[in-house]
Amino acid sequence: MSMNTPGMGEGAPRAAPSSPIVPKTAQEALRPETGTPPPRRSRASRSQIIVFMNFVVSSVMLLIVGAGAALYFGKQEFSGQGPSTVATTFMVRPSTGVADIADQLERRGLISDARIFRLGVRAYGNDGALKAGEYEIQAGASMRDIMDLLKSGKSMLYSLTIPEGLTVEQAWQRIAEQEALTGDMPTQMPEEGTLAADTQRFTRGASREQIVKKMLADQKELVESIWARRAPDLPIADVNEFVTLASIVEKETARGDERSRVAAVFINRLNKGMRLQSDPTIIYGIFGGKGKPADRPIYRSDIDKPTPYNTYTIKGLPPTPIANPGRASLEAVANPSKTDDLYFVADGTGGHVFAATLEEHNQNVARWRAFQRNIVEDEKADDAAKKDGTTTNAVKKN
Repeated sequence: MSMNTPGMGEGAPRAAPSSPIVPKTAQEALRPETGTPPPRRSRASRSQIIVFMNFVVSSVMLLIVGAGAALYFGKQEFSGQGPSTVATTFMVRPSTGVADIADQLERRGLISDARIFRLGVRAYGNDGALKAGEYEIQAGASMRDIMDLLKSGKSMLYSLTIPEGLTVEQAWQRIAEQEALTGDMPTQMPEEGTLAADTQRFTRGASREQIVKKMLADQKELVESIWARRAPDLPIADVNEFVTLASIVEKETARGDERSRVAAVFINRLNKGMRLQSDPTIIYGIFGGKGKPADRPIYRSDIDKPTPYNTYTIKGLPPTPIANPGRASLEAVANPSKTDDLYFVADGTGGHVFAATLEEHNQNVARWRAFQRNIVEDEKADDAAKKDGTTTNAVKKN
């Protein structure tokens, strides 16, 4: 009978054979193991279309970033302080485009970059909004400041002043000599007294003819408005006589506080049929619109010289005005003071003294002549003091 080893009978399971252990060397044990390989790319991911689309997207993103940066820095430059250090004038001529304006501004050193100015004007929608004219650009003005100024059309204004009492011919000369005006003078000079004695404001390039037309219109409107408000009992037949008398008052006094009283003297004389006896009418009769030379005195022979304007020899008013009267003289004649005065004479202080009688007037004239004599004596004393080397105050009369 054979003997069976326990556990080794036919019914017992057999153990699986184990894999043999292969020993590694020290160098192999320290070598890193190979990782998991990446998955293989699909054919779609390697498609040329996908590659191109990635390029396009990347390019667009770069363009957006670049455009944003350019817009930011361009706006900063457009609104930032400009390079000019002093205020200056800049002329935009009619029909000048934005590109030409920008180039001129850059050449003048008023902006730093013509391209930025052009783009900025376009971005604000002002391509066709910049106006012709002459502008004053302040120091350090930004491109936006300049754009706004040129868009506003607020050009520099020039002044032409025609003082009260100038003749039309004298005013004509001033208009012709104003260098900011353009064009020729009108071919025909207007009638005396018809130009406004005022200050005209205009932009460079305005025509002389425009200025003359405006002065004519302004004076016509002024005269008609004051004539409509005149006192009802004036011995004046029409508007021409009204302006004529106002021009005489204008030439007789520069004092606003006595114009109405001077006008009253002439009104009273007209009412009494007396001659006006106004020295400015003598001068106009001799020299006309050119005026008397400053160094030419009035001689006795001038007073007696008959001309259509000499109110020492004619009765009533001259045929035309003798100057352009201003508002104050027109108002004075339209509504003169209520006085009995028939005479006036200079008082030596720039004004006049008035009198209702010839006797009183002669006394005033005597005082005036004494005043003039004192002036002559003082001048002689001054000359003598200079020759003797003494001081003027030592010999001057009190």
